[in-house]
This record gives sequence, structure tokens and C-alpha cells, in this order.
Amino acid sequence: MTAAATSNTPVRHRSLGDHTWQDQAVCTPTEYNPVDPETFFPGPEDTDKITAAKALCAQCPVARACLDAALEAGDTHGIRGGLTEEERESLHTKIADRLDYSRVNATLTGRDIHLTKAERRAVVLAGYRQGVTVERLAWLLKISEEHALKLYRETRRAIRHRQIAQDAARAAATGEAAGHLNPADFGTAA
Repeated sequence: MTAAATSNTPVRHRSLGDHTWQDQAVCTPTEYNPVDPETFFPGPEDTDKITAAKALCAQCPVARACLDAALEAGDTHGIRGGLTEEERESLHTKIADRLDYSRVNATLTGRDIHLTKAERRAVVLAGYRQGVTVERLAWLLKISEEHALKLYRETRRAIRHRQIAQDAARAAATGEAAGHLNPADFGTAA
């Protein structure tokens, strides 16, 4: 019995302003690959066109980048990344909350990645916890140093408030109250 070979190749995220992934798309018509672009814009009842487009997307090495680009740009027309307009509809409303840690880690290593609001918050939190300087955070997120400092202050405050809330919950669960003395706090009289 042999184990299937697996590969953990790193995810290739689109960099800011990068459209070179489109050159690798299966749907790009060339002299040797005469794909009809209309295939990717079928009507709701054109099941043959939808099936054909999805079959091409299933072979595409940049389908994920295509889907990300469609979601990030708010593109609601045609088949993108192997999904129809209707299939992408719920993803469009959730895109701001997407949290992909591979994107966060890629940003922390210095790559210019398209980030959602949730991913930007995760970069700030990870940067704060890892001791990333304010200057580096500003450079990573393409913001001013003043704004980066403000984000770190907000993060520090949120962590402190979370710790206070956890301590209060722990104290309430054990029956301890702030300033309340237990019998064990007193020594025995000699």
C-alpha cells in the first residue's frame, strides 16, 4: 500500500496591482486555445455554457486568484473562479470578514497582498504580538506611522480589556470578589 504523494506548495496570493495571473488563465483566448469569452457569461438557463465554463475553470491554475479578484473588485457578472454569479453572491457579502492566515503571514513577510478588513486587523494583532515596529507595520499596511501607532494603541487597549474581562469572569466563577477576604487569607492565632 503506497501513500499518495502530496505537495504543500505555498499559496500564491495576488500582489497589489498584479494582473499577471490573467496570462495563466485557461479562459484567456490564444492562437492555440481559441476560447470564446462569451462562454463565461451565460444566461441563467444556459446550462451547457455553465457546464463548459466550470469545466474550464476546474483546469485553471489561477482559479483561486480569479475568484479573489472577482470578490475583491465586487465583480458580480459571469463565471469567475469556477462559480456563477449566484454562487458568488453570498461570498460578496462576507468578503470583508474573510480571514485567511496565509494572507496575513504573507503580508508580515513583506508581500503586498490584497487584504480584507479582518485580515488587516489580524496583521496588526500579529505584528503587535511579534514586536513588529511601528515603522514596519506602517510600511506593510501602506499607512502613515501615526496611523500604525494608533492601531497598536487600540490593540494594546483591546488586549488589556480582554484580560480584565477574563480575570473578572474567572473570579466570578470561583466565587472570589475583588477586595473580599477569604478565611484562608488569615493566619491562625497562636
